[in-house]
Amino acid sequence: MPISPIDIHNKEFTRGFRGYNEDEVNEFLEQIMKDLELVLDEKQNLENRLMVTGEQIGHYHSLEETLQKSIIVAQEAAEEVRRNSQKEAKLIVKEAEKNADRIVNEALSKARRIAMEIEELKKQSKVFRNRFKMIVEAQLDLIENDDWDHLMEYEADTAELEHLNLPQE
Repeated sequence: MPISPIDIHNKEFTRGFRGYNEDEVNEFLEQIMKDLELVLDEKQNLENRLMVTGEQIGHYHSLEETLQKSIIVAQEAAEEVRRNSQKEAKLIVKEAEKNADRIVNEALSKARRIAMEIEELKKQSKVFRNRFKMIVEAQLDLIENDDWDHLMEYEADTAELEHLNLPQE
């Protein structure tokens, strides 16, 4: 067990012949006692500071551990969000491709239908044109017919018509 300032203060020495000067010894012991008290007080202060520092280090270690766990959780959450985003993006692309295929197929079908309608209209137009041409040619034949010339040569006897009594209007 270490010596305390009180042990130094209470220490009694036996007296011998021609021993040390008692006042000098007491004065020296008094000085040692004061210095030892200062050293012990400083030691106690340092132990208190060490204990507080140890508690702070423990607190900081706890914070560090919590932060590391939080970082891991955040990284896992970010990875999960990334995976979900990729899945969702793939689904959106797949749906868009499906819709694009449907739209393209509908457009192709409509284009084929329109092309068929155009061909049908062309055929009908040719038939109409041929029929119209035949009607016009028939009418031209009628105009160019000699019967018109005979009609022009026909002269009516208007004198005979005047003798007929037709009611007057």
